[in-house]
Amino acid sequence: MFVIPSIDLMAGEVVRLAQGKATEKKVYSQDPMACARRWEKAGGQVMHLVDLEGAFEGQMRNLEMIGQIARCVKMPCQVGGGIRDLGVAEKILQAGARRVIFGSVACDAPEVIDEAVKKFGPERVVVGIDARDGVVETRGWTKPSGWKAVDLAARMANGGVIRIIYTDVVRDGMMTGPNIPAVREMIQAFPGKVISSGGIGGLADLQALARAGGVEGVIVGRALYEGALEDEVCRWNTF
Repeated sequence: MFVIPSIDLMAGEVVRLAQGKATEKKVYSQDPMACARRWEKAGGQVMHLVDLEGAFEGQMRNLEMIGQIARCVKMPCQVGGGIRDLGVAEKILQAGARRVIFGSVACDAPEVIDEAVKKFGPERVVVGIDARDGVVETRGWTKPSGWKAVDLAARMANGGVIRIIYTDVVRDGMMTGPNIPAVREMIQAFPGKVISSGGIGGLADLQALARAGGVEGVIVGRALYEGALEDEVCRWNTF
């Protein structure tokens, strides 16, 4: 299991939201490129980039900056936020990203994900499953989808998806610890690789996830920006 530093973008700034709420925004930097270089220097293996305006509005607003980061750092970047059709996904990959992360569209039109896997290949497609109390939320976590997280994971696996990001919406940005039982349930439901996101507050939380077994990586944001974890934790690997 390895640490994946996150850069969440809104209006060109690096921010974190508490539980995905736009009203609970904290700005950490006005220089996303400097943050990207910081995490690369710290030894990160993968960088997680999110266009928050894209997640809320369905149209990416920070694609130019995301492309600049993806082209300028050596570490592979995975990009999400408002990717709801193959055309946008292709633009992101052409801009330099290694993987695209589909979210809402996986619930609304699962067949689009099937097409993405066929078009881009399974290594370049990731599905973000963001859940509150086991139910997936969409549109930047503003709308319950009706899908159970484990059922959506199983459907994605049937369509050829080999990697998902599971986020506990209630824990995200709160530094209160990951939802270990929910992560274990997801690992059992999904035969591919699971990346955990949400709630990391310190080294003990990373260790708890590692002990859970079966987690490929863990996305960390606020704990890094606020110094609860040292930058060098980006090199951290339990295997």
